Amino acid sequence: MLLRITGNYDEMSELAAGIVAERLRKNPALVLGLATGSTPLGTYRALIRMHREQGLDFSRVTTFNLDEYIGLGATHPQSYHRFMEEHLFQHLNLDRRFTFIADGMAKDVEAHCDWYEEQIRLSGGIDIQILGIGRNGHLAFNEPGSSLGSRTRIKPLSEETRRDNARYFASLEAVPTHAITMGIGTIMEARELILLASGDTKADAVKAAVEGPITAIVPASIMQMHRRAYVIVDQPAAAKLTRTYLG
Repeated sequence: MLLRITGNYDEMSELAAGIVAERLRKNPALVLGLATGSTPLGTYRALIRMHREQGLDFSRVTTFNLDEYIGLGATHPQSYHRFMEEHLFQHLNLDRRFTFIADGMAKDVEAHCDWYEEQIRLSGGIDIQILGIGRNGHLAFNEPGSSLGSRTRIKPLSEETRRDNARYFASLEAVPTHAITMGIGTIMEARELILLASGDTKADAVKAAVEGPITAIVPASIMQMHRRAYVIVDQPAAAKLTRTYLG
């Protein structure tokens, strides 16, 4: 695990985008895992700028998103389909046939999860996966206590996670109670991981993930076992760390 502490959110975002851009220039058919939420937005803005100003080419890229809310269709304002369309997809020259996000309206969720895993396999596996971290240490929607070997599946959302996400909805009651999420085992099979964290509200989770024991209670701690994991955080998110580099 390589830990990088940046001066601020913008530096964190630029560093992460730079890693993705470097991999894409070496492998134009990159398979890219994507996250939603406010944390990766700066990284996505930087990639959009590189596409527009430097000609960074996404035409052969395949993408897989980490998760989607159960019960929200692709056009729902708070769906992750809509989020990705607004903040990334419409700004890049992606082939939409190869942008995969779980279907929150799937009639047979278990079969759909199996299909999603199969699409990842058929793509050759994810080359680099972008991640955020929840205040309780969750990865994607793998809440504390999730199996460290889990695959894509339906998961109930903790009240803490629902409260954190309520700012995007009209009320807490409007926040879905379940989601489809890549499992931790699926995430760990990506060839490289980039975990991003910003702000002092993430400091406890970052410390537990980076310096604490590996435990299902802090799902992000499993990244300590990955051979090529980058943890890129800004100063506030790093405030409780006692080390600056782990290799």
